[in-house]
Amino acid sequence: MDVVVKSRHCSVADEFRALVEEKLARLEKLDDRVIRVEVEVTEEPNRRQHDQALCVEITLRSKGPVVRAEAASTDKVAAFDMALDRIMAQLRKAADRKKVHRGQHAPQSLRVATPPDLGAATPAASEDETDTRVVAGMQVQGDGPLVVREKTHAAGPMTLDQALLEMELVGHDFFLFVDAEHALPSVVYRRHGYDYGVIRLETTDSAAAAVAAVG
Repeated sequence: MDVVVKSRHCSVADEFRALVEEKLARLEKLDDRVIRVEVEVTEEPNRRQHDQALCVEITLRSKGPVVRAEAASTDKVAAFDMALDRIMAQLRKAADRKKVHRGQHAPQSLRVATPPDLGAATPAASEDETDTRVVAGMQVQGDGPLVVREKTHAAGPMTLDQALLEMELVGHDFFLFVDAEHALPSVVYRRHGYDYGVIRLETTDSAAAAVAAVG
């Protein structure tokens, strides 16, 4: 397992590098597929939170999905320890979930959600009641804040169990994927504990034609 330690806006002593390599050896016990671990230390002296001036990000690269976690503190060792704890918690949770659901086509706690009938949606308020503006190609009502971020995610077909595993490893509460069994774009999401839900999108001929026309 290769370990790479780099820094931004600060220096990293050899003692810190040695400590990092020693503690990262624990990761191989949880996931022997790890090929490379990147540790980046960043100092942000102008941040308002003085107790979070040093940020440490750990990135695991393996034959599976990339796993990443970060933490901030006044001390780089403390920030590294917190980030490492988060990485190990993600790996343990993924390993536990594999043990619980091994040999099953779908987790016992998985619930399939049915998308609502869009045709029965409540009509939006008229423009006379609320001002409407266009932001990033979307109609937005009112003056509330809006954060828009677009990201294209390349994904090949995978099983539901594989999608759940990847969601656990990346530490997100949801994961977008293409369901290999149903050949449909889907999203799996966390409910409570080991309880999950999944939503699959079924496109009608008219919807597909509309998308093709826009493209």
